[in-house]
Amino acid sequence: MGKFLTEFKEFAMKGNVVDMAIGVIIGGAFGKIVSSLVNDVIMPVIGVITGGVSFSENKVMLRDAVLGPDGQVAKDAVWLSWGMFVQTIVDFLIIAFCIFMAIRFMNKFKKKAEEAPAAPAGPTQEELLTEIRDLLKDQAKK
Repeated sequence: MGKFLTEFKEFAMKGNVVDMAIGVIIGGAFGKIVSSLVNDVIMPVIGVITGGVSFSENKVMLRDAVLGPDGQVAKDAVWLSWGMFVQTIVDFLIIAFCIFMAIRFMNKFKKKAEEAPAAPAGPTQEELLTEIRDLLKDQAKK
């Protein structure tokens, strides 16, 4: 049992697993931010543009509810909630756009870092040896 726990600890503490866990947590938070952006900012604007229509509430009844002999609902009504589907598509497009912009920004930042002027190169081994040789020649002449 001790070896199993040691192996699990090594696996769990590897950089890739920890990085993946952090990515999942940040992704979940990012998803909540984007959902709020869609639900609280974008969809109300679209609703105003379309005359106050809220997409999330748009649906079409495919079958009425069936009542039993006692007046209770025996079978629920069947609805096609196309508004929620539209809202989910908008969510997806915004998330995809945000991810695209984040990756684009990171790639530009990475490219600038790669293009940054490198530190001036020091003298090569041959140049150092030539300099030492010349200094020794000068000392021998004196």
